[in-house]
Amino acid sequence: MSGFKSLFKQTFIYGLATVLPRMLSFLLVRLHTDESVLDSVADYGSVSLIYAYFVLFNVILAYGMETAFFRFFHKENNQDKVVGTSTIALIISSFLFFFFAFVFNNEIALLTELKVEYINLVIWILLFDALVIIPFAWLRANEKPMRYAILKIVNVGVNLGLNVFLLLYLKGLATNISIFESIYQPNFEINYIFIANLIASAITLILLIPFYTKIKYIFSSLLLKKMLNYAFPVLVAGIAFSINETFDRILLDKLLPENIGKTQVGMYSACYKLALFMTLFATAYRLGIEPYFFSHSKSENPQKNYAKILEFFVICGSVILLVVVVFADVLKVIFIGDEAYWEAMWIVPILLLAYLCLGIYHNLSVWYKITDRTKFGAYISVLGAIITLVLNYMLIPKIGFKGSAIATLAAYAIMMFLSFFFGRKYYPIPYNLKKIVLYLGLSTVFSMVYFYNFRGNYFIGVAALIVFLTLVFQLEKKELKQLLKK
Repeated sequence: MSGFKSLFKQTFIYGLATVLPRMLSFLLVRLHTDESVLDSVADYGSVSLIYAYFVLFNVILAYGMETAFFRFFHKENNQDKVVGTSTIALIISSFLFFFFAFVFNNEIALLTELKVEYINLVIWILLFDALVIIPFAWLRANEKPMRYAILKIVNVGVNLGLNVFLLLYLKGLATNISIFESIYQPNFEINYIFIANLIASAITLILLIPFYTKIKYIFSSLLLKKMLNYAFPVLVAGIAFSINETFDRILLDKLLPENIGKTQVGMYSACYKLALFMTLFATAYRLGIEPYFFSHSKSENPQKNYAKILEFFVICGSVILLVVVVFADVLKVIFIGDEAYWEAMWIVPILLLAYLCLGIYHNLSVWYKITDRTKFGAYISVLGAIITLVLNYMLIPKIGFKGSAIATLAAYAIMMFLSFFFGRKYYPIPYNLKKIVLYLGLSTVFSMVYFYNFRGNYFIGVAALIVFLTLVFQLEKKELKQLLKK
């Protein structure tokens, strides 16, 4: 169990790096949805749309090199060459994007229906974020989770602090202090949100400059070709994934009448944040296990460990699903203060389950990463994107944001099942299906029945949670005792 202890230790630290910053970002949701900050739900919808495009371009600028870096860092004998080649490639591609994006910023603004001033800020943010991809991957590959965590927390802390200052205090200071008067601009709130993001990204890059000064800039065109061949399916999968993640908001804006489109985007995006509790856990888990998958792939019988990892993930994810669903109405008051957004609370259990399926999919994906069959990841993700687009087009005109939530669940559930099916053929792993199906099925039934039939009855909700936890303890007490042993 020592390997698991190391894994869970790293996952816990990566969890801090993921969960604490995202918890701080929850405060931004509270801030941005405050009626005294943005004028309307539709304005928050506009901000959400911009961040939806962010996800897509971040994937394109990374073009799968992060995953390729992990694979070849552990595969190649000359690790300096892997670091140097991937770093040089990302620097060149990032600045090429930066140049062409500014040249065609008006065309991009026209295509996305966003203001050019927003586009210019976004271009800078994307550049800075792209330049820290390999430094952060290097920290993870070298098992430096504490430094990784600190940098991530600093980034979001600066972002949060500047948002609070620019949106809440700058206007008041401008009326009394001349230096702030020259900075403040009225009706500039959306710009301030992205300026805060830009400064946070710039500070993160500055803190990672030591990485650029100490690495060896060894470049190999042959290695780059192999990395790009490995990375291309990851890029395709990433683009497909970004469609699954963000196009629901874009399509809500495009397919609904103009007078309600951005308002529904705003409500949907705010309540979507509550489902991020599952995303935070799944992301932290993935950050911990991805290096583990590669570093232990040549150990004796790694499949047994991979199977147990998935079982632990399903247990933890099922508990999170139940807890968030039971206390969803408490969480909405804490994180989404304005009642105008609460109409979309219907989506919360659906999206929580969707992201639990996505987390399981990422755990199952070990088979195609270890066997260098990343093209299957691309195929599965593209199919998921097609399902997302088709169902959104079918359902949004009929049931609005409910259709987007259902489409997300359908896409991730099908991706999960397909990965399991192909994994059994190409890299069999002895998953304990009886336990996994029991935990996942029971938590799903408890959650859906409670939320849509007994919502607000905490006696029933807490009782369901206790029953589930008791069952888990009875079935897993042997493993839990071993894990907790020093």
